[in-house]
Amino acid sequence: MMTLNFIATLLLVPPINLLLLALAGFALRRRRAGRILCGLGLAGLLVLALPLSNHLLFLGIEQFAAPPADAPAPAAIVILSGDANQIGDAPSAVDVGPLTLERERARAVLQRATGLPVLVSGGVIGHSQASLAALMARSLETDFATPVRWREESSRDTWENARYSAALLQAEGIRSVFLVTHVWHMRRALIAFRHFGIVATPAPVPFSPVLQIQLGEFIPYAGAWTASYYALHEWVGWAWYALRARL
Repeated sequence: MMTLNFIATLLLVPPINLLLLALAGFALRRRRAGRILCGLGLAGLLVLALPLSNHLLFLGIEQFAAPPADAPAPAAIVILSGDANQIGDAPSAVDVGPLTLERERARAVLQRATGLPVLVSGGVIGHSQASLAALMARSLETDFATPVRWREESSRDTWENARYSAALLQAEGIRSVFLVTHVWHMRRALIAFRHFGIVATPAPVPFSPVLQIQLGEFIPYAGAWTASYYALHEWVGWAWYALRARL
């Protein structure tokens, strides 16, 4: 079942909307405006298939502000869920996906170094009977010997990750945390957590390779569309969260 968020993402975030634009232009190809639309859609698809394009998009979105110098020291670690994988036919046969696993692995080390309690955040997605937070807690405790103190299991997106996590933490008197997510997701996650009164210190998981201007950056390949989608999704999400935090 398509949700409003899904439809908005489809229409606002390339490359799918560029494909739709090109198809609409092709359908109207007998008119000059149709040919222009088709050309713009195809040109956009080509640009986003270049590794250079998604590298530049990531470089911009991976810039974010640190908390004030006089901010209180973090008293907990919050790990945001990323994805899940279906590993069998049954609805219950679900486990954490590669993005979530990267966040867990990278920050299990942080928990061991600091000894701080961990909160995992993520609600139920798809037809799964288990929340992402429950899957993360099981994985952290089983695979990384990292205990989880709180599970936030109601959220459906990053904004709700922040809202419901903040309620759990503030009930315990905690207002400053290390925030764990991928570096490309950190910018809008910080907006959301700070909006709900949590002083969030970034503990990002690296993602993007170092940009090197070479011939390969100008050769299109299909994987660049996926990378460009993630980057542009974050740009749109950041703009929406920045506006939402001001309303």
